[in-house]
Amino acid sequence: MPELPEVETVRRALAAVLPGRVIRQVEVFSPAMRTPLLPLLDAGLEGLKFTEVLRRGRYLRLMLSDGRGLLAHLGMSGVIRVERPDVPKRKHEHVFLHLDSDRIFRFECPRRFSVFEVGDFPELGPEPLSDEFDAAYFYRASRGRRGALKPFLMDNQVVTGVGNIYATEALWRAGLSPMRRPETLSRARCAELVDAVKSVLTEAIEAGGTTVHDYRHVDGSEGRFAVRLRMYGCEGSKCPRCGAVIRKKIIGGRGSCWCPKCQK
Repeated sequence: MPELPEVETVRRALAAVLPGRVIRQVEVFSPAMRTPLLPLLDAGLEGLKFTEVLRRGRYLRLMLSDGRGLLAHLGMSGVIRVERPDVPKRKHEHVFLHLDSDRIFRFECPRRFSVFEVGDFPELGPEPLSDEFDAAYFYRASRGRRGALKPFLMDNQVVTGVGNIYATEALWRAGLSPMRRPETLSRARCAELVDAVKSVLTEAIEAGGTTVHDYRHVDGSEGRFAVRLRMYGCEGSKCPRCGAVIRKKIIGGRGSCWCPKCQK
């Protein structure tokens, strides 16, 4: 599933080509993905101009000249492309927005778990790269929380956009077990984890994200952060820090790799 760095990479690519472009025609080829698509045909989008491309967690909002926005979530397999009209339609492309620049905004999603609709951002926790997400905030939020630390870190109401890949990497960098209870973290340990989250996300954005399974960029290229993964998907390998064998366990419904020796 595309996580925050991948979605930010898509946002930057779209921000380079969409603002100023006018929607000339809307085509919908499927009734729905995660939410209905047919309402797009009656939304009065023709003639509107894109003004900017925003991101909140793993959501994109493509702002329009009438003040509304097209809300997009890539789900597990969503891909957005902006291509010439002579590119043949792909089997799982569900929406075309024909633009005045001789290009088509195309939304593909084989598994149909994506969202594309007129709407606002949902209510979410702070952005992990914002000043609001700091050690003091995380310490306050973790008090009284007795579940496992990793699902807590991935809770979008606590902090938005930290998915499985980057939570796994950040917990390893901070030397924290994914099974640890959040309420046991000291202020100093909260600071270490917040710093680890910010650093791993920043590095991943600079690398264009991580390509896992179906994910691709707007231009079809792949993210380059996969070569820097030290814990995610590494079960059975040796920990790069201490040499212990990396283990894997299902925590909160997600596969979690961790080092049993240096993550406490």
